[in-house]
Amino acid sequence: MREALRKIDIIDARPAFTQDDADALNERFKGVETSTMLKTLFDERKLGEVAVVSSFGTESAVLLHLIASVDRTIPVTFVDTLKMFPETLEYRETLIKSLGIKNSNIVQPHESVLADKDANGLRWSFDPDGCCEIRKVEPLKRAKSGLDSWISGRKAFQSVTRNNIPRFEIADGLLKINPLGDWIKDDLEAYFEEHDLPRHPLEEQGYLSVGCAPCTSKVLPGEDPRAGRWRGWDKTECGIHEAVTPLPGADDDGTNDPIF
Repeated sequence: MREALRKIDIIDARPAFTQDDADALNERFKGVETSTMLKTLFDERKLGEVAVVSSFGTESAVLLHLIASVDRTIPVTFVDTLKMFPETLEYRETLIKSLGIKNSNIVQPHESVLADKDANGLRWSFDPDGCCEIRKVEPLKRAKSGLDSWISGRKAFQSVTRNNIPRFEIADGLLKINPLGDWIKDDLEAYFEEHDLPRHPLEEQGYLSVGCAPCTSKVLPGEDPRAGRWRGWDKTECGIHEAVTPLPGADDDGTNDPIF
């Protein structure tokens, strides 16, 4: 009986990633080509339950192509805030079809939460942090609740607030993987051209970073790529990659040897 319980414990065991794991992975894959790194990670199957989180923005095709080239069954999650540009929704469909992604899903804010905290749909105009919290942060938190690790498309060059992004980090108790963290704009452009990837339809109009329609504007010459996000506000992130103060009344839900 004791042996049977021990076997069950082994079967049910899920990775509990620590900073030591992230440090070990950063050291192991230092200088390794991104596609090789992803293939190795997927082949070794040590990431536990993993998914890609994609905004389907202007640069999203690169990461999605890299992932799909290795394993098209890796889940790809999109947070539809219900404030997205129609062009972004169309672009999502284009990439899913052209890249052959097999497991795509959408998560949205709860209707009851919107009715309670943003009934007129204008919270973005006076409380962008609160709007992001209910429309993006909370839905993604639900989507990540069953994950052990997740893959982000963040890149250091996008903004001064994103300098020194490691390939691996620990965020909210999960292993967060940033395969493109050290890529520069020229790398992305070369990849788009090499693989003839479709472009976001708004990019040619000057939208270099695309989020929700009310909070996204065109980027002016000389500005960093994310200057058009929340223009006029002291805000640079939606909260997915940086903590946002929870809404009033919102629910709050040792060391280990490295796994790798």
